[in-house]
Amino acid sequence: MSSELARRMREIREVETTGRHEFSQLIGVAKKTVESIEQTGRAPKGEMLEAICVQWPKYALWLMTGQVDEAAGQISPEIERARQTLKKTGTDTESRDG
Repeated sequence: MSSELARRMREIREVETTGRHEFSQLIGVAKKTVESIEQTGRAPKGEMLEAICVQWPKYALWLMTGQVDEAAGQISPEIERARQTLKKTGTDTESRDG
């Protein structure tokens, strides 16, 4: 379980930030802490998980359980990456006329 939380945390970092420095600043922890969790696979502490969920609430369910509920706005980084790719290629389904 702990390595799963560390892996999910890293996936959020990779899709939402430019790197560990920016991620650590946004959630208010030392960069070395983020580095250590990602390298060792140990579980982030509750305060850190809470900070991630506050910063990116759309990932809260996925971060804690590995599940998504798109209807409720709860997605995974994989879904976010797909959305970003669709927007870059102009194949998203949102109206361009505003």
